[in-house]
Amino acid sequence: MADAIVSVVVERIAATLKEQMRNGVNLVSGVESEILKLSDDLNTLRHVLHDAEKKGYKDIIVKKWLTRLEETAYEMDDVLDVWNIAILEHSKHKVHSYIVSSYLYFMKVVVRREIASKIEQVKARFDIILEEKDRYGFAVASQPSDPSHSEVQSTSLIELDEVCGRDLERENLVRKLVGEELGLQVVSIVGVGGLGKTTLAKLAYNDSRVKNCFELRIWICVSNSFDEVGIASAIIEGARGRKAYPNQLELVLDRLKEVVSRRKFLIILDDVWTKDGTMWEPVKICLRIGGAGSKVLVTTRNEGVASIMGGFENEIRRLGHLSHEECWLLLRRIALCGNDEKEREKFEKIGKEIANKCKGLPLAVKILGGLLRFKNTVEEWESVLNSEIWELEEAEVELFPYLLLSYNELSPALKRCFSYCGVFPKDTRIDVEKLITEWMALGYLGSKAGDWEVRGREYFDILAARCLFQNFDKGYSFQDLDKDYSCEHIKSFKMHDMLHDFARFLRKNVGSRIKRTTCRECGPVLVSQVRVYHSLFHRKHPLLDADPHFCDGFTSLRLLSLRDCCLRGIPKQVEKLIHLRSLDLGCNKFLDERDLKGICKLYNLRFLWLDGCRLKEIPSEIRDLIHMIHLDLSNNEFVELPDSLCDMLELESLNVYNCISLVRLPQGMHRLVNLRHLCNFGTDRLEQYPQGVAELTRLVTLKQFHVQDGSKLGWLKKLNRLGGQVELRIVASIGDSKEAMAAVEDAREAELGKKTRIQDLGINFCGSRIDGEEVNESVWVDILDALEPHPNTQKLSMCYYDGSLLPRWIVSPLNQVMSIRLSRCPSLLWLPPLGKLPLLENLEISKFFKLEFVGREFLGITTTTTTTTTTTTTTTTTTTRSGFFPKLKKLMIWQCPKWKEWEDITVEEDEDFGDVPIMPCLRKLEILGCSGLAELPVRLLKKAASLKVMNIWGSMQLLQLYGDENGQPWKSISSHNPHLHLLKDGTHYLPD
Repeated sequence: MADAIVSVVVERIAATLKEQMRNGVNLVSGVESEILKLSDDLNTLRHVLHDAEKKGYKDIIVKKWLTRLEETAYEMDDVLDVWNIAILEHSKHKVHSYIVSSYLYFMKVVVRREIASKIEQVKARFDIILEEKDRYGFAVASQPSDPSHSEVQSTSLIELDEVCGRDLERENLVRKLVGEELGLQVVSIVGVGGLGKTTLAKLAYNDSRVKNCFELRIWICVSNSFDEVGIASAIIEGARGRKAYPNQLELVLDRLKEVVSRRKFLIILDDVWTKDGTMWEPVKICLRIGGAGSKVLVTTRNEGVASIMGGFENEIRRLGHLSHEECWLLLRRIALCGNDEKEREKFEKIGKEIANKCKGLPLAVKILGGLLRFKNTVEEWESVLNSEIWELEEAEVELFPYLLLSYNELSPALKRCFSYCGVFPKDTRIDVEKLITEWMALGYLGSKAGDWEVRGREYFDILAARCLFQNFDKGYSFQDLDKDYSCEHIKSFKMHDMLHDFARFLRKNVGSRIKRTTCRECGPVLVSQVRVYHSLFHRKHPLLDADPHFCDGFTSLRLLSLRDCCLRGIPKQVEKLIHLRSLDLGCNKFLDERDLKGICKLYNLRFLWLDGCRLKEIPSEIRDLIHMIHLDLSNNEFVELPDSLCDMLELESLNVYNCISLVRLPQGMHRLVNLRHLCNFGTDRLEQYPQGVAELTRLVTLKQFHVQDGSKLGWLKKLNRLGGQVELRIVASIGDSKEAMAAVEDAREAELGKKTRIQDLGINFCGSRIDGEEVNESVWVDILDALEPHPNTQKLSMCYYDGSLLPRWIVSPLNQVMSIRLSRCPSLLWLPPLGKLPLLENLEISKFFKLEFVGREFLGITTTTTTTTTTTTTTTTTTTRSGFFPKLKKLMIWQCPKWKEWEDITVEEDEDFGDVPIMPCLRKLEILGCSGLAELPVRLLKKAASLKVMNIWGSMQLLQLYGDENGQPWKSISSHNPHLHLLKDGTHYLPD
């Protein structure tokens, strides 16, 4: 794991020397050559670290050597921080003072001597470490490992939904849980770690029979933190959806009784370790007043725990190991996923031998399967089978041989990223993007900015592909410039408790010396943990502001979170943490500008969270945070941002979400050349955007763009990397034809059609108007026509549009749009043929105050009339073989008070269309507040075979006609669809 920090030190030495030359200052006179030699030596050292870490599991001397190397590398990194701060201070004095005072000269000499002295001290320690290296005979790699070269298959982010070999156990457990016993029953699942106890409990917990049997189902991960107040509070929170605030046992138990009284419940207590029955007994007594048939399901590795929790012999279920054949079937499914049968046969013999090594543990099979997925030859599989790790005898290592096999295949940087995850408590849901920022803050992704998000996501994907993480929550991310914007990413995850134990084991002896501290907040164990992880999370706990010793043991801290700690000022000691890369002060509502001036001296900060702090002003000193990458100022009360913020040239992400008082962005924003994310949704009072926005060509996220008071749509022309959600707020006042032409040309200049990554486009004309009589209302059509987006756009919303027609591009069959929302379009008299859109799933139309008629053309049906001297012929044609609205799932039309007729398809069309589908996927139809509509298109709705819910509200005529479910009008619609439900006025929505 030492390689990660060593490589950072090598990069920073070169960068610091370069920065010193650029600023014309020499603060390390006499030791430059020694520094360069040290950099070369460390770079050479990196070639043996992979082998050194493998030997460290067997040889305690090597392990201690690695620990000293890592600690010394961090010391050097600290010295580089001091060196860089001195360079910055020198450059500031050089700018602000033409005459250097004797005092400043004296201080410069002192600083130079201190830095040179520290460098010599650290280098001396490095020299000893480098000299000792040759004693151990480490194998030299041709080059240091690079995790970006690891092969990640396209199906890497696998989450295994199937469970092998547990069908019988699952069925028996479910039957036991739904059985009708009179009193409270405690059922325990007992087995060694990695056997699948939690998985089996989850299978039962989510079984439909169990869901239907219990009024309350509550899942609690207990682990090592078992106490009666904590367990009782967790049950109350699970039942009520909010925390139980009292910490006094009697009060909490009283509330627990109220929650469970006469209610049939199932409570899962996962991973219980306590052997103290007195902790459990008060909670158990309260639970006995629950409804008949209530159950508590306990998972534990210790049969003694199961007995203490109250289980009789027939209520303890000892989970058996998987058979050799079951292990092989599971291993084959993971490791050979996507391979044909012939390819699988080639690996069967060696694969069964490896499966036998798993000793019937599903977790071991899963981890080894994740490892073998990256090995494509029998020889590579044999190297796993014959690895010396299987023979390790150290007691703790013996618990994790299959984990060590997978872990040793990782590059040093990936090892560090994985082992860091042990800093979180067990069963924590970990946010991936926040985790990546922490990796970056700690130097695990290298010291260079720019592509760190992409690199961090690659690292995470590799670790997930090797089955080291689980319980994924997936969603869409727009952070990655180099990947498909429609790609679904993992947003958060959890770690199996055995993998968490393993991650903690890996860091156990790293910087493990207990350090004394006089801080009342932080005991010696916590201070020692900070030495291991260089991180401290102190969230949601009030902090003793008066404690003068807070942080006295954290001088090397890189990452500090004091989120939601009720701070009434930032502790002065925080200002001394000059090595901080990440500081989270979010949700402390009593901070002010004076507090922020102190942290502006933390020149090494890369990430700063000040969200939800009610800040009314941002100090100009923020310019000193020159290495800042991510600045979160969301949910604050300031009116403007200081122009000095634009001196933060490395800034990549600026978050001012929901800063509702913000009226001005800095004029110098063109200097933020690295800015990629401007999260400004909810800043409706912004009066003007600086023209410099047009130069931010790396911008990916721009949630809102206001076109008013001089801001122009044409400024978006060069911003072709924009992705995700973009809302254009156009406030135009057009007085004459010249202004009309300029507005259309400005819209065309935006070149939205070239912005392939925008997924969600909103166009809002709120406040726009025509002031001159000579201007035709068709100008709105021309502007909207010029704003044609790329066909990749998936969501489109439009409101306050005053044109009488919609542009043709909105119904182009090439569109990939899946959701359309049209609102407050007062001049639209008809609806375009949206039924032509092949992928449209959701359509919402609201507040069309002039809409009176919805014709068959809305579906996409076109009719042509041919007249001769003797006859008139009308021909109906369809424009698509896939039918009309082929994917539409939800149609909502509301507050169109003048809408009187929805034209039905004709009898002839009903017969002629035959198998042509009309709204075949429609599940919900909502007509709300459309008081003029008297009848529904019966023949059309008969075609919507999937329709489940029809919601009618605010339309007396429709309710009078269709409100009687036994009446003929309703039966004419529902006879072909027996699952159709009618929701009337005052009826709650049914779920989708």
